[in-house]
Amino acid sequence: MVRLKEIAAVAGVSVMTVSKALRNKPDLSAATKERIRKLAADMGYVPDISAQQLRSRTTRLLGLVISASTNPINARIVMAIEERAHELGYDLILTHTLNRPEREEAVLRRLIARRVDGLFITPVYRFEKSSPAYEELSRHGIPTVILGHRAPFCQQYPAIETDDVAASAAATRHLLELGHRRIVFFAGPMVAPWAQLRLEGYRRAHRDAGVPLDDKLMFNAGSTIEEGSAAALQFMQERSDATALQCAHDLTAIGAVDTLLNQGWRVPQELSVVGFGNILTSEFFRVPLTTVRQPKLRLGAIAMDVMMKLLRGEPAQSHRLPAELVIRASTAPPPATPR
Repeated sequence: MVRLKEIAAVAGVSVMTVSKALRNKPDLSAATKERIRKLAADMGYVPDISAQQLRSRTTRLLGLVISASTNPINARIVMAIEERAHELGYDLILTHTLNRPEREEAVLRRLIARRVDGLFITPVYRFEKSSPAYEELSRHGIPTVILGHRAPFCQQYPAIETDDVAASAAATRHLLELGHRRIVFFAGPMVAPWAQLRLEGYRRAHRDAGVPLDDKLMFNAGSTIEEGSAAALQFMQERSDATALQCAHDLTAIGAVDTLLNQGWRVPQELSVVGFGNILTSEFFRVPLTTVRQPKLRLGAIAMDVMMKLLRGEPAQSHRLPAELVIRASTAPPPATPR
């Protein structure tokens, strides 16, 4: 490994001068700094990050805790955070919880031990109001930003989220304005705040329109393709007179539509379908999906802006971003006679 004194010997300057040039100190001329930096690069010099961290008492590391990289909602948020972090000289440690509380606890403790400067967390939602790992996080005072809606155990941190109530209500309102009055709702896991809020948006749009709600039209459908498919099979067995289906997640919508089509249903001629999330597959699915577009890149960029405020010791607020309805081929007026 090339050391500073070797660069100094070749450059004919002191070790202190080399150190100042590589740290871009102002008391050297631009020409001198450029000459020494080029020489260091040519000699293959790699800075000792550990030594820099000891001097600055920072690691320039940020922890990023998500459910899984396979969740398409996460992908663009992670991309936006990583791109901005790179520009600012930070590296990310990406970890997965797989939606398991015990794994989340272990991941957070490992990141605390790595002395990360800050943390982005998509929480593993559960009904408990406290979490030992989050309490430990608070004791260490690590700047933390929640990606999504806060749960009781992480209320103390700023959150970057979508206005799910308004967005879900807009999706329901679209179906009501097309003439649908019997709208099935495939709900997400009720332990998750986003699922509760999207169900509330569905209910609110019905109340605002003066359309009665029927609890028999609400199904637990989770947040995966497989769960959406299973809910669709249950829906078909119920022999409901519904003419539209609203899903709390694009993946459940895709699973449901795929199953319906395979069972001979026509979408949207017999059943209109709306999703939530606008993942890439929704636009290019067998029937392009009407859905809610979440501003995923903007969510990630704002999350990084909030993190930088926290790292500077400044107060930071939560942000709730609007989402927009994207109308595609999966919705249409109801059939004259329900299936």
